[in-house]
Amino acid sequence: MKNILFTGLALAALTFASSCKKDQNTTDNSFGQRNTKASYASATALPVQTVSGNITTNTTWDNSKVWEISGVLTVKNGATLTIQPGTYIKSTVNTTGVPNGILVIQKGSKISAIGTAENPIVFTSRYKLGDATKTPAAGDFGGIILLGDAHVNTGTKFIEGLPGTDYAFGGSNESDNSGTIKYVRIEYAGFNLSADNEVNGLTCGGVGNGTTLDHIEVNYGRDDSFEFFGGSVNASYLISKAADDDNFDFDNGYNGEISFAVAIADKNSTHSLSGGSSDSNGIESDNNSPTEQAGSYTLMPKTHPVLLNFSIIGTSTTDAGYKFAIRNRRGAEIELYNSIITGYPSGLVFNDGTDSFYTSGVSILDGNEFHGFNATITPTGTYAGNTQLPVAATAAKFGMTQPFFNDGTLNFGLPANGAFSGGATWTLGWSTL
Repeated sequence: MKNILFTGLALAALTFASSCKKDQNTTDNSFGQRNTKASYASATALPVQTVSGNITTNTTWDNSKVWEISGVLTVKNGATLTIQPGTYIKSTVNTTGVPNGILVIQKGSKISAIGTAENPIVFTSRYKLGDATKTPAAGDFGGIILLGDAHVNTGTKFIEGLPGTDYAFGGSNESDNSGTIKYVRIEYAGFNLSADNEVNGLTCGGVGNGTTLDHIEVNYGRDDSFEFFGGSVNASYLISKAADDDNFDFDNGYNGEISFAVAIADKNSTHSLSGGSSDSNGIESDNNSPTEQAGSYTLMPKTHPVLLNFSIIGTSTTDAGYKFAIRNRRGAEIELYNSIITGYPSGLVFNDGTDSFYTSGVSILDGNEFHGFNATITPTGTYAGNTQLPVAATAAKFGMTQPFFNDGTLNFGLPANGAFSGGATWTLGWSTL
């Protein structure tokens, strides 16, 4: 079993006015989200600065105004965009069929978005910042895209959702640095350019391990919350909540390490379609797509994420919109340690013969706890070192008092494993948990 260090994990508890409320509906206090209305109200009173086009020199966005992105804003020519703690960013009104409110950090450029627990940086819907003409919804903000020079097993590639050479990524510099994103919320993001061609909450294409991703929440996204196309970037303390598609998606040889992450499903979410049927998963991991290598998934290096202390939490009753807590397929390998998997029809499935990587010792499952409404791990087996509960119509809590987003106050309790092992309080202050 891989050992995890907990030094410095607990954050000091912060005091907030009022009790927990769901951000989308301030009359409903059943979902355990802390009340963030005061911070949005303060931002609403600020002047708005609209930005568009390209950023080609070092630029700072301060927290004295709300920054409004029009169209696709690209940081290029080696420039760095610095965003101060407590800054709010929104999108102009989306026009049908036109990408809007998308921030792209081009290969060779950087972002320095470093918030704090007390003053996170927030990318959100304009309808939470003074525009009350609509209810906030997935797709109100475009998303953030980081493009780097680390490996991609297809060679140079162009990020999905945006055509053109400005959006190329991939190379051979594993220590490439696209900057830092820390104590940041990305809310109501996503844009569907066409079928299977979408912008996610946070997309990383060929991002190197010189980049820092730490304490990031993506909630109410239209597509995936986090997607990694190749690269070796590591990440920690990630929250994905109410994703329309997958919470975490790995492709094209991604082989970084992610520690302490939670994915929480919302059975009221819409669900993406794949092949005409719903396909929303906690984790979806592919080595490559059929179009990238017809009939084979052997491109190198292989997709091989190392995942430590994850909590993949579905709904307490079967929801037809969800399929797999973890779907490992198309030649991908996986390492998963000290994690909790519960509330999905299937806990973990090895598709396309990827269970052979487990039997050969390349993929590793150790110290994990699995539940499934219909199956825990597929193909069935003992999977030594892991706990598999019998299939049941009610999701297992694994020591969590109430982890289910639609069944009362969120209280993760003191589980032995997962993102909140030992009662860790790393979500306090900056997130909506």
